[in-house]
Amino acid sequence: MSVENEIEKRLKAGLELVEYRLENESHMHSGDRTDTHFKLVAVSSAFEGKRLVQRHQLIYGLLSDLMQNPIHALAMHLHTPSEWEKQQGFVPASPNCMGGSKADK
Repeated sequence: MSVENEIEKRLKAGLELVEYRLENESHMHSGDRTDTHFKLVAVSSAFEGKRLVQRHQLIYGLLSDLMQNPIHALAMHLHTPSEWEKQQGFVPASPNCMGGSKADK
């Protein structure tokens, strides 16, 4: 099973998601990284009353054995349904990678 499919399976089993998007951003990073860098958008009522760090901890808990290897980086945009509605589905673009060999270009 691909890393993307495994992430989706775990998050959908662990959270009732109103919105779910996972973008593989590995191509934006140096080296021959595939399936290592992701941007996650998740909207769930499970985030109600939770601070941002608590929301991240919830996701890390569901993906704990995937973090470090194979996942190297996971940008998370985690919202409650009302927050998502207020921002009208806006998700910021990820910055360009400046690490590794790309910093020399």
